[in-house]
Amino acid sequence: MQHIHIIGIGGTFMGGLARLAKEAGFKVTGCDAKMYPPMSTQLAEMGVDVHEGFDAAQLQHYPADMYVIGNVAKRGMDVVEAILNRNLPYTSGPQWLAENVLQPYWVLGVAGTHGKTTTASMLAWVLEYAGLGAGFLIGGVPQNFSVSARLPQDGSPFFVIEADEYDTAFFDKRSKFVHYRPRTAVLNNLEYDHADIFPDLAAIQTQFHHLVRTVPGEGLVVANGQAEPLREVIDKGCWTPVEWFGNLEGWQIGAADENGGFDVFFQGEKLGRVAWDLLGEHNRLNALAVIAAARHAGVPVAQACAALGEFKNVKRRMEIKGVAGGITVYDDFAHHPTAIETTIAGLRQKVGGARIVAVLEPRSNTMKLGTMKAALPGSLQAADAVFCYAGGVDWDVQAALAPLGGKLHVGRDFDGFVDDLAAFAQSGDHVLIMSNGGFGGIHDKLLAKLAAKYSELKSQ
Repeated sequence: MQHIHIIGIGGTFMGGLARLAKEAGFKVTGCDAKMYPPMSTQLAEMGVDVHEGFDAAQLQHYPADMYVIGNVAKRGMDVVEAILNRNLPYTSGPQWLAENVLQPYWVLGVAGTHGKTTTASMLAWVLEYAGLGAGFLIGGVPQNFSVSARLPQDGSPFFVIEADEYDTAFFDKRSKFVHYRPRTAVLNNLEYDHADIFPDLAAIQTQFHHLVRTVPGEGLVVANGQAEPLREVIDKGCWTPVEWFGNLEGWQIGAADENGGFDVFFQGEKLGRVAWDLLGEHNRLNALAVIAAARHAGVPVAQACAALGEFKNVKRRMEIKGVAGGITVYDDFAHHPTAIETTIAGLRQKVGGARIVAVLEPRSNTMKLGTMKAALPGSLQAADAVFCYAGGVDWDVQAALAPLGGKLHVGRDFDGFVDDLAAFAQSGDHVLIMSNGGFGGIHDKLLAKLAAKYSELKSQ
Protein backbone atom coordinates (compact mmCIF):
# COMPACT_ATOMS: atom_id res chain seq x y z
CA MET A 1 0.00 0.00 0.00
CA GLN A 2 1.47 3.32 -1.07
CA HIS A 3 1.63 5.96 1.64
CA ILE A 4 1.05 9.67 0.96
CA HIS A 5 1.57 12.37 3.60
CA ILE A 6 -0.35 15.56 2.84
CA ILE A 7 1.20 18.87 3.92
CA GLY A 8 -1.74 21.18 4.58
CA ILE A 9 -4.44 18.53 4.82
CA GLY A 10 -7.01 20.75 6.55
CA GLY A 11 -8.11 22.75 3.52
CA THR A 12 -11.24 21.75 1.64
CA PHE A 13 -9.27 20.72 -1.45
CA MET A 14 -6.56 18.73 0.32
CA GLY A 15 -9.05 17.18 2.72
CA GLY A 16 -11.12 16.05 -0.24
CA LEU A 17 -7.99 14.69 -1.90
CA ALA A 18 -7.31 12.70 1.26
CA ARG A 19 -10.74 11.07 1.04
CA LEU A 20 -10.21 10.14 -2.62
CA ALA A 21 -6.79 8.68 -1.85
CA LYS A 22 -8.24 6.59 1.00
CA GLU A 23 -11.00 5.29 -1.28
CA ALA A 24 -8.38 4.46 -3.94
CA GLY A 25 -6.44 2.31 -1.48
CA PHE A 26 -3.62 4.64 -0.40
CA LYS A 27 -2.45 5.00 3.18
CA VAL A 28 -3.07 8.65 4.05
CA THR A 29 -1.66 10.85 6.80
CA GLY A 30 -1.17 14.60 6.91
CA CYS A 31 -0.40 17.74 8.84
CA ASP A 32 -1.79 21.22 9.28
CA ALA A 33 -1.74 24.06 11.76
CA LYS A 34 -5.41 24.86 12.31
CA MET A 35 -8.34 22.56 11.73
CA TYR A 36 -12.05 23.36 11.80
CA PRO A 37 -15.25 21.77 10.46
CA PRO A 38 -16.28 20.51 8.04
CA MET A 39 -12.84 19.13 7.04
CA SER A 40 -11.68 18.29 10.57
CA THR A 41 -14.86 16.25 11.05
CA GLN A 42 -14.45 14.43 7.74
CA LEU A 43 -10.82 13.53 8.37
CA ALA A 44 -11.62 12.22 11.85
CA GLU A 45 -14.46 10.10 10.47
CA MET A 46 -12.09 8.68 7.84
CA GLY A 47 -9.55 7.74 10.48
CA VAL A 48 -6.81 9.87 8.94
CA ASP A 49 -3.92 10.55 11.34
CA VAL A 50 -3.33 14.33 11.34
CA HIS A 51 -0.20 15.85 12.86
CA GLU A 52 -0.50 19.38 14.21
CA GLY A 53 2.13 21.74 12.87
CA PHE A 54 4.72 21.94 10.09
CA ASP A 55 7.79 20.69 11.98
CA ALA A 56 10.42 18.47 10.37
CA ALA A 57 10.23 15.83 13.13
CA GLN A 58 6.99 14.48 11.69
CA LEU A 59 8.91 13.03 8.73
CA GLN A 60 10.34 10.38 11.06
CA HIS A 61 6.82 9.30 12.05
CA TYR A 62 5.43 9.45 8.50
CA PRO A 63 8.03 7.97 6.12
CA ALA A 64 5.79 8.32 3.06
CA ASP A 65 6.25 7.18 -0.53
CA MET A 66 5.12 10.65 -1.66
CA TYR A 67 4.69 13.98 0.11
CA VAL A 68 1.76 15.90 -1.37
CA ILE A 69 2.34 19.58 -0.72
CA GLY A 70 -0.57 22.02 -0.52
CA ASN A 71 -0.34 25.69 -1.41
CA VAL A 72 -0.49 26.62 2.27
CA ALA A 73 3.09 25.29 2.51
CA LYS A 74 5.85 27.88 2.00
CA ARG A 75 9.61 27.90 1.76
CA GLY A 76 11.03 28.34 5.23
CA MET A 77 8.61 25.91 6.86
CA ASP A 78 10.65 23.26 8.65
CA VAL A 79 8.85 20.35 7.03
CA VAL A 80 9.24 21.83 3.53
CA GLU A 81 12.95 22.53 4.01
CA ALA A 82 13.51 19.01 5.31
CA ILE A 83 11.73 17.43 2.33
CA LEU A 84 13.88 19.45 -0.07
CA ASN A 85 17.16 18.90 1.78
CA ARG A 86 16.62 15.15 2.06
CA ASN A 87 15.57 14.86 -1.59
CA LEU A 88 12.32 13.19 -0.63
CA PRO A 89 9.69 12.64 -3.35
CA TYR A 90 7.10 15.41 -3.46
CA THR A 91 4.37 16.72 -5.73
CA SER A 92 1.46 19.18 -5.61
CA GLY A 93 -2.11 18.24 -4.77
CA PRO A 94 -3.49 19.04 -8.25
CA GLN A 95 -0.71 17.11 -10.00
CA TRP A 96 -1.14 14.09 -7.71
CA LEU A 97 -4.88 14.19 -8.34
CA ALA A 98 -4.46 14.44 -12.11
CA GLU A 99 -2.01 11.52 -12.28
CA ASN A 100 -3.62 9.20 -9.73
CA VAL A 101 -7.36 9.90 -9.99
CA LEU A 102 -8.58 12.04 -12.89
CA GLN A 103 -6.74 10.73 -15.93
CA PRO A 104 -9.18 7.94 -16.99
CA TYR A 105 -12.34 10.00 -16.47
CA TRP A 106 -14.52 12.49 -18.34
CA VAL A 107 -13.78 15.48 -16.13
CA LEU A 108 -16.38 18.22 -15.74
CA GLY A 109 -14.55 21.24 -14.29
CA VAL A 110 -16.36 24.23 -12.76
CA ALA A 111 -14.30 27.44 -12.74
CA GLY A 112 -15.08 31.07 -11.93
CA THR A 113 -14.56 33.77 -9.33
CA HIS A 114 -17.90 33.01 -7.65
CA GLY A 115 -20.24 30.06 -7.37
CA LYS A 116 -17.77 27.24 -8.02
CA THR A 117 -18.72 25.20 -4.98
CA THR A 118 -22.48 25.60 -5.41
CA THR A 119 -22.38 24.94 -9.15
CA ALA A 120 -20.10 21.90 -8.85
CA SER A 121 -22.40 20.53 -6.14
CA MET A 122 -25.44 21.05 -8.36
CA LEU A 123 -23.71 19.32 -11.27
CA ALA A 124 -22.64 16.33 -9.19
CA TRP A 125 -26.20 16.01 -7.87
CA VAL A 126 -27.77 16.20 -11.36
CA LEU A 127 -25.49 13.40 -12.56
CA GLU A 128 -26.33 11.39 -9.44
CA TYR A 129 -30.07 11.92 -9.95
CA ALA A 130 -29.67 10.73 -13.55
CA GLY A 131 -28.09 7.50 -12.33
CA LEU A 132 -24.58 8.37 -13.55
CA GLY A 133 -22.86 8.20 -10.15
CA ALA A 134 -20.11 10.71 -10.90
CA GLY A 135 -17.11 11.11 -8.67
CA PHE A 136 -16.46 14.58 -7.34
CA LEU A 137 -14.11 16.85 -5.42
CA ILE A 138 -15.79 20.00 -4.17
CA GLY A 139 -14.58 22.78 -1.89
CA GLY A 140 -17.46 22.35 0.52
CA VAL A 141 -19.92 19.73 1.67
CA PRO A 142 -22.89 19.24 -0.70
CA GLN A 143 -25.82 18.35 1.52
CA ASN A 144 -27.20 15.92 -1.06
CA PHE A 145 -24.09 13.80 -0.43
CA SER A 146 -22.75 14.76 3.06
CA VAL A 147 -19.11 14.40 1.91
CA SER A 148 -16.90 16.73 -0.14
CA ALA A 149 -15.30 14.05 -2.33
CA ARG A 150 -15.73 10.52 -3.61
CA LEU A 151 -14.60 8.32 -6.48
CA PRO A 152 -16.98 7.55 -9.39
CA GLN A 153 -19.56 4.89 -8.51
CA ASP A 154 -20.36 1.63 -10.35
CA GLY A 155 -18.03 2.23 -13.26
CA SER A 156 -19.21 5.77 -13.98
CA PRO A 157 -16.90 7.59 -16.44
CA PHE A 158 -17.63 11.04 -14.96
CA PHE A 159 -15.80 13.16 -12.39
CA VAL A 160 -16.92 16.66 -11.31
CA ILE A 161 -14.29 18.97 -9.88
CA GLU A 162 -14.32 22.48 -8.50
CA ALA A 163 -11.65 24.05 -10.71
CA ASP A 164 -9.91 26.72 -8.64
CA GLU A 165 -7.76 29.44 -10.21
CA TYR A 166 -5.60 29.81 -7.10
CA ASP A 167 -1.95 28.81 -7.54
CA THR A 168 -0.92 25.16 -7.28
CA ALA A 169 2.06 25.16 -4.89
CA PHE A 170 5.16 27.16 -3.97
CA PHE A 171 7.02 25.34 -6.77
CA ASP A 172 4.20 25.56 -9.36
CA LYS A 173 2.60 28.96 -9.77
CA ARG A 174 0.10 27.89 -12.42
CA SER A 175 -3.57 27.82 -11.43
CA LYS A 176 -4.75 24.51 -10.00
CA PHE A 177 -7.26 24.00 -12.80
CA VAL A 178 -4.56 23.75 -15.48
CA HIS A 179 -3.86 20.23 -14.19
CA TYR A 180 -7.40 18.91 -14.51
CA ARG A 181 -7.88 18.78 -18.33
CA PRO A 182 -11.68 18.85 -18.35
CA ARG A 183 -13.75 17.59 -21.27
CA THR A 184 -16.60 19.84 -20.08
CA ALA A 185 -15.49 23.22 -18.71
CA VAL A 186 -17.89 25.60 -16.97
CA LEU A 187 -16.68 29.22 -16.78
CA ASN A 188 -19.12 30.80 -14.34
CA ASN A 189 -17.80 34.36 -14.19
CA LEU A 190 -14.51 36.23 -13.89
CA GLU A 191 -13.58 39.18 -11.68
CA TYR A 192 -10.41 40.38 -10.04
CA ASP A 193 -9.59 38.41 -6.90
CA HIS A 194 -6.63 36.77 -5.14
CA ALA A 195 -4.62 39.97 -4.98
CA ASP A 196 -1.88 38.09 -3.12
CA ILE A 197 -0.91 36.18 -6.29
CA PHE A 198 -2.42 38.02 -9.28
CA PRO A 199 -1.34 41.60 -10.06
CA ASP A 200 -4.43 42.37 -12.16
CA LEU A 201 -7.43 40.90 -13.98
CA ALA A 202 -5.39 40.25 -17.13
CA ALA A 203 -3.14 37.85 -15.21
CA ILE A 204 -6.18 35.81 -14.16
CA GLN A 205 -7.52 35.87 -17.71
CA THR A 206 -4.22 34.38 -18.88
CA GLN A 207 -4.69 31.46 -16.51
CA PHE A 208 -8.28 30.98 -17.68
CA HIS A 209 -7.05 30.88 -21.25
CA HIS A 210 -4.52 28.22 -20.24
CA LEU A 211 -7.53 26.23 -19.01
CA VAL A 212 -9.42 26.78 -22.28
CA ARG A 213 -6.36 25.52 -24.18
CA THR A 214 -6.63 22.15 -22.41
CA VAL A 215 -10.28 21.43 -23.34
CA PRO A 216 -10.42 19.00 -26.29
CA GLY A 217 -12.10 19.86 -29.57
CA GLU A 218 -14.77 17.25 -28.87
CA GLY A 219 -15.42 18.81 -25.46
CA LEU A 220 -17.58 21.77 -24.49
CA VAL A 221 -16.99 25.15 -22.87
CA VAL A 222 -20.03 26.50 -21.02
CA ALA A 223 -19.46 30.23 -20.39
CA ASN A 224 -21.33 33.11 -18.80
CA GLY A 225 -22.40 35.41 -21.62
CA GLN A 226 -22.86 38.30 -19.17
CA ALA A 227 -19.17 38.30 -18.19
CA GLU A 228 -17.14 40.40 -20.61
CA PRO A 229 -13.80 39.20 -19.17
CA LEU A 230 -14.78 35.65 -20.18
CA ARG A 231 -15.59 36.76 -23.72
CA GLU A 232 -12.13 38.28 -23.87
CA VAL A 233 -10.67 34.94 -22.71
CA ILE A 234 -12.53 33.04 -25.44
CA ASP A 235 -11.49 35.64 -28.03
CA LYS A 236 -7.84 34.85 -27.30
CA GLY A 237 -8.46 31.52 -29.02
CA CYS A 238 -10.78 28.59 -28.44
CA TRP A 239 -10.68 25.22 -30.20
CA THR A 240 -13.80 23.85 -28.51
CA PRO A 241 -17.54 24.47 -29.05
CA VAL A 242 -18.87 27.16 -26.69
CA GLU A 243 -22.37 27.38 -25.24
CA TRP A 244 -23.11 30.73 -23.60
CA PHE A 245 -25.60 31.13 -20.78
CA GLY A 246 -27.40 34.16 -19.40
CA ASN A 247 -27.84 35.87 -22.78
CA LEU A 248 -29.83 35.64 -26.00
CA GLU A 249 -27.17 33.58 -27.79
CA GLY A 250 -27.61 30.48 -25.67
CA TRP A 251 -29.17 29.41 -22.37
CA GLN A 252 -31.62 31.87 -20.82
CA ILE A 253 -33.68 32.30 -17.68
CA GLY A 254 -37.42 32.80 -18.09
CA ALA A 255 -39.34 34.93 -15.64
CA ALA A 256 -38.80 33.75 -12.08
CA ASP A 257 -41.79 33.23 -9.78
CA GLU A 258 -41.92 34.41 -6.17
CA ASN A 259 -40.49 31.12 -4.93
CA GLY A 260 -37.45 31.25 -7.22
CA GLY A 261 -38.68 28.81 -9.90
CA PHE A 262 -37.99 29.67 -13.53
CA ASP A 263 -38.31 28.48 -17.14
CA VAL A 264 -35.22 27.33 -19.05
CA PHE A 265 -34.70 28.43 -22.65
CA PHE A 266 -32.01 27.50 -25.16
CA GLN A 267 -31.66 29.65 -28.27
CA GLY A 268 -35.18 30.98 -27.72
CA GLU A 269 -36.86 27.58 -27.21
CA LYS A 270 -38.32 26.60 -23.86
CA LEU A 271 -36.82 23.25 -22.80
CA GLY A 272 -37.86 22.90 -19.17
CA ARG A 273 -38.68 24.48 -15.84
CA VAL A 274 -36.83 24.46 -12.53
CA ALA A 275 -39.06 24.51 -9.45
CA TRP A 276 -36.93 25.15 -6.36
CA ASP A 277 -36.54 27.55 -3.45
CA LEU A 278 -32.95 28.74 -3.94
CA LEU A 279 -32.72 32.50 -3.91
CA GLY A 280 -31.02 34.94 -6.24
CA GLU A 281 -30.22 35.54 -9.88
CA HIS A 282 -26.73 34.11 -9.34
CA ASN A 283 -28.17 30.72 -8.43
CA ARG A 284 -30.41 30.73 -11.49
CA LEU A 285 -27.35 31.39 -13.66
CA ASN A 286 -25.51 28.59 -11.84
CA ALA A 287 -28.41 26.30 -12.71
CA LEU A 288 -28.26 27.21 -16.41
CA ALA A 289 -24.56 26.34 -16.49
CA VAL A 290 -25.28 23.00 -14.81
CA ILE A 291 -28.09 22.12 -17.22
CA ALA A 292 -25.81 22.83 -20.20
CA ALA A 293 -22.90 20.85 -18.75
CA ALA A 294 -25.11 17.92 -17.76
CA ARG A 295 -26.65 17.82 -21.24
CA HIS A 296 -23.14 17.47 -22.65
CA ALA A 297 -22.74 14.39 -20.43
CA GLY A 298 -25.99 12.95 -21.75
CA VAL A 299 -28.56 14.15 -19.21
CA PRO A 300 -31.80 15.41 -20.82
CA VAL A 301 -32.77 18.96 -19.88
CA ALA A 302 -36.07 17.88 -18.29
CA GLN A 303 -34.24 15.41 -16.06
CA ALA A 304 -31.67 18.03 -15.04
CA CYS A 305 -34.49 20.43 -14.14
CA ALA A 306 -36.18 17.78 -12.02
CA ALA A 307 -32.89 17.05 -10.24
CA LEU A 308 -32.33 20.73 -9.44
CA GLY A 309 -35.76 20.77 -7.81
CA GLU A 310 -34.33 18.36 -5.21
CA PHE A 311 -30.98 20.09 -4.78
CA LYS A 312 -29.99 20.99 -1.22
CA ASN A 313 -27.60 23.88 -0.98
CA VAL A 314 -24.02 23.52 0.20
CA LYS A 315 -23.11 23.96 3.84
CA ARG A 316 -22.02 27.53 4.60
CA ARG A 317 -24.18 28.93 1.79
CA MET A 318 -26.94 30.85 3.60
CA GLU A 319 -27.00 28.00 6.11
CA ILE A 320 -29.26 28.60 9.10
CA LYS A 321 -27.18 27.85 12.20
CA GLY A 322 -29.98 28.42 14.66
CA VAL A 323 -32.75 30.66 15.98
CA ALA A 324 -32.69 32.24 19.44
CA GLY A 325 -35.09 34.84 20.79
CA GLY A 326 -36.73 35.13 17.37
CA ILE A 327 -33.35 36.00 15.80
CA THR A 328 -32.19 33.82 12.90
CA VAL A 329 -28.42 33.35 12.54
CA TYR A 330 -26.97 32.39 9.15
CA ASP A 331 -23.52 31.23 8.07
CA ASP A 332 -22.24 32.11 4.61
CA PHE A 333 -18.87 31.75 2.88
CA ALA A 334 -19.11 35.10 1.06
CA HIS A 335 -15.83 37.04 1.21
CA HIS A 336 -15.61 38.97 -2.10
CA PRO A 337 -17.64 42.21 -2.52
CA THR A 338 -19.71 40.75 -5.37
CA ALA A 339 -20.51 37.61 -3.38
CA ILE A 340 -21.35 39.70 -0.31
CA GLU A 341 -23.74 41.88 -2.31
CA THR A 342 -25.52 38.95 -3.99
CA THR A 343 -25.79 37.07 -0.69
CA ILE A 344 -27.43 40.03 1.05
CA ALA A 345 -29.71 40.53 -1.96
CA GLY A 346 -30.79 36.90 -1.80
CA LEU A 347 -31.59 37.17 1.90
CA ARG A 348 -33.48 40.41 1.30
CA GLN A 349 -35.64 38.62 -1.27
CA LYS A 350 -36.42 36.03 1.38
CA VAL A 351 -37.10 38.23 4.42
CA GLY A 352 -38.64 41.31 2.82
CA GLY A 353 -38.58 44.30 5.14
CA ALA A 354 -37.21 42.49 8.18
CA ARG A 355 -33.95 43.83 9.57
CA ILE A 356 -30.75 42.27 8.17
CA VAL A 357 -27.62 42.52 10.32
CA ALA A 358 -24.58 41.77 8.14
CA VAL A 359 -21.55 40.48 10.07
CA LEU A 360 -18.27 40.39 8.15
CA GLU A 361 -14.83 39.00 8.87
CA PRO A 362 -12.37 40.26 6.19
CA ARG A 363 -10.30 37.08 6.35
CA SER A 364 -9.27 36.10 2.81
CA ASN A 365 -5.78 37.06 1.66
CA THR A 366 -7.26 39.63 -0.73
CA MET A 367 -9.37 41.16 2.05
CA LYS A 368 -6.45 41.27 4.48
CA LEU A 369 -4.44 43.23 1.92
CA GLY A 370 -7.28 45.76 1.65
CA THR A 371 -7.39 45.45 -2.13
CA MET A 372 -11.20 45.31 -2.24
CA LYS A 373 -11.94 47.74 0.60
CA ALA A 374 -13.24 50.50 -1.67
CA ALA A 375 -15.97 48.15 -2.97
CA LEU A 376 -17.07 46.94 0.46
CA PRO A 377 -19.43 49.80 1.46
CA GLY A 378 -21.47 49.38 -1.71
CA SER A 379 -21.65 45.60 -1.29
CA LEU A 380 -22.99 45.99 2.27
CA GLN A 381 -25.35 48.90 1.65
CA ALA A 382 -28.54 46.79 1.46
CA ALA A 383 -28.08 45.55 5.04
CA ASP A 384 -29.79 47.47 7.84
CA ALA A 385 -26.73 47.21 10.09
CA VAL A 386 -23.14 46.10 9.49
CA PHE A 387 -20.81 44.62 12.11
CA CYS A 388 -17.24 44.24 10.82
CA TYR A 389 -14.57 42.44 12.83
CA ALA A 390 -11.27 44.26 12.31
CA GLY A 391 -9.07 42.07 14.50
CA GLY A 392 -7.29 40.37 11.62
CA VAL A 393 -6.50 43.28 9.26
CA ASP A 394 -3.99 46.11 9.21
CA TRP A 395 -5.98 48.65 7.19
CA ASP A 396 -8.40 51.14 8.74
CA VAL A 397 -11.76 49.37 8.59
CA GLN A 398 -13.62 52.26 10.20
CA ALA A 399 -12.38 54.71 7.56
CA ALA A 400 -12.90 52.34 4.62
CA LEU A 401 -16.49 51.58 5.60
CA ALA A 402 -17.34 55.13 6.68
CA PRO A 403 -19.81 55.57 3.76
CA LEU A 404 -22.11 53.18 5.63
CA GLY A 405 -22.65 55.89 8.22
CA GLY A 406 -24.58 55.06 11.37
CA LYS A 407 -25.30 51.48 10.38
CA LEU A 408 -21.59 50.56 10.82
CA HIS A 409 -20.17 48.89 13.94
CA VAL A 410 -16.47 47.94 14.05
CA GLY A 411 -14.71 45.89 16.70
CA ARG A 412 -11.18 44.53 17.20
CA ASP A 413 -11.67 42.59 20.44
CA PHE A 414 -13.47 39.39 19.49
CA ASP A 415 -15.32 38.73 22.74
CA GLY A 416 -16.43 42.35 22.98
CA PHE A 417 -17.50 42.22 19.33
CA VAL A 418 -19.78 39.23 19.99
CA ASP A 419 -21.18 40.89 23.12
CA ASP A 420 -22.01 44.06 21.19
CA LEU A 421 -23.63 42.07 18.40
CA ALA A 422 -25.79 40.11 20.86
CA ALA A 423 -26.84 43.31 22.62
CA PHE A 424 -27.77 44.95 19.32
CA ALA A 425 -29.84 42.11 17.82
CA GLN A 426 -33.60 42.18 18.30
CA SER A 427 -36.33 39.62 17.84
CA GLY A 428 -37.21 39.33 14.16
CA ASP A 429 -33.67 40.13 12.97
CA HIS A 430 -31.74 38.05 10.46
CA VAL A 431 -28.04 37.97 11.35
CA LEU A 432 -25.97 37.06 8.29
CA ILE A 433 -22.41 36.05 9.25
CA MET A 434 -19.96 36.07 6.31
CA SER A 435 -16.43 34.64 6.45
CA ASN A 436 -14.33 32.09 4.59
CA GLY A 437 -12.97 30.77 7.89
CA GLY A 438 -14.23 29.53 11.24
CA PHE A 439 -14.61 33.11 12.61
CA GLY A 440 -13.77 31.95 16.13
CA GLY A 441 -16.94 29.87 16.42
CA ILE A 442 -18.98 33.07 16.44
CA HIS A 443 -22.23 31.39 15.37
CA ASP A 444 -22.61 29.16 18.42
CA LYS A 445 -21.27 31.84 20.77
CA LEU A 446 -23.77 34.39 19.47
CA LEU A 447 -26.69 31.95 19.64
CA ALA A 448 -25.80 31.10 23.24
CA LYS A 449 -25.67 34.78 24.21
CA LEU A 450 -28.96 35.48 22.43
CA ALA A 451 -30.63 32.55 24.19
CA ALA A 452 -29.37 33.81 27.54
CA LYS A 453 -30.44 37.39 26.75
CA TYR A 454 -34.00 36.47 25.88
CA SER A 455 -34.25 34.01 28.74
CA GLU A 456 -33.38 36.84 31.11
CA LEU A 457 -35.91 39.14 29.47
CA LYS A 458 -38.67 36.53 29.85
CA SER A 459 -37.88 36.05 33.54
CA GLN A 460 -38.10 39.76 34.33
